[in-house]
Order: sequence, then structure tokens, then C-alpha cells
Amino acid sequence: MMPSPEMFTDEAQKLGINKDSAIMVYDDAGIYASPRAWWMFRAMGHSQVAVLDGGLPAWIKAGFETVPNLEELPKKRGDFVSQPQEELFSDSADVFIALHDHNFVVLDARSEGRFKGVEPEPRPGLRPGHMPHSVNIPFTSVLEAGRLASKTKLRSIFDKYKDKKMIFSCGSGVTASILALAADQAEIKNLSVYDGSWSEWGMPSSGLPVVTD
Repeated sequence: MMPSPEMFTDEAQKLGINKDSAIMVYDDAGIYASPRAWWMFRAMGHSQVAVLDGGLPAWIKAGFETVPNLEELPKKRGDFVSQPQEELFSDSADVFIALHDHNFVVLDARSEGRFKGVEPEPRPGLRPGHMPHSVNIPFTSVLEAGRLASKTKLRSIFDKYKDKKMIFSCGSGVTASILALAADQAEIKNLSVYDGSWSEWGMPSSGLPVVTD
């Protein structure tokens, strides 16, 4: 899922993004894909990035202006340069080790049914179930009406894991980023996203362990 630093730099520069740009990310679902973009910028070393809580629906509901056409790309390229923060992304080897280390916890953002293996995976060919010793926190549990839940609720969800390094997983690395955003808003540090997520781990050819409830 994550592009190379060189590709990310090139695409960000095409958008006119600079090293000192303040970036606001939003989507049309409230909060769904925007945290993924937020996390990608963070992982590429850009800290001045935020997510619009409630996204476009909240913006429209508040009566703010919208336009029907896309903005044209700026003629001048930005000077953004990726500076990868490798600790913010994990691969399958990192996750395998973390599952057997009490200093880590792997949190799965998929639905309870998919986590337990009683609901089918939306991507054909993937095995049902979850990683051994992982914990299920469906991404919907940190949202309320398309917005992030209150800090008090978010802290109550993540508090028991606050002394561990959290690695977030889901189906493809998108909703895992919602959990990462929620944990960040709960002022919890030491977070990482498993980029391959279940699309990689659940492949029969991966040879990675899977359990069902």
C-alpha cells in the first residue's frame, strides 16, 4: 500500500506541497480514508498534517462553502521531501515478532465477525480468522456519527494498552489508520500501522499463523 519515498515525494510536489505546508485531509464519508492519508504524511516525516473531523458531510452541515469543480494542479511544484519514519510502519516480520512480545499489542480494526472468522472476507481467497494473540477493536467503536469519539471514550478504549507499542492492522491498512488516529488523539505514543494487514497475512501462501474463534 505505501508508495516508495521517491514516488511519495514526486506526487506531493505535483500537488504543490512544500516542506512547511500545513495539510488538512478530509473525505466524503466523515472519517474513513482520510486518516490513511494523514498517517502516510506522518510516516514520510511531515508532522503538520491533520484530519478534518466529520469530513465533507460535517463541512456541508456547518454551512461552509463548496465548489462543484476540481482545483487545477499548481504550475509550480512544491519542495516537499519524504523523510521516512520507519517506526511508524510495520511489516509481517515485525508483526510476527510483536505477537509474541508482551511489550507489544496488535490491534485489529476489522469487524468482530471477520476477526472471529464467521463473516467472509471481502477480498477473495483470504483465509478467515485473525492473528494469534491479537486484539479486536473494530474501527467503528472509535467513531460516533462520522466523527471521532470523545477523548474520554478513546482513552478508555486504549488505556489498557498505553504502556505497550501498538501495531494496528485491518484489511488493507486503511481502517487501521483510523485506530492510529484515535490513539493519537487519546495522546498515546509509540504507534505503528501494519501496511500489509490482512490482505497479506490472510493469504494462504503467506504461511503466517491464523486462528478462528
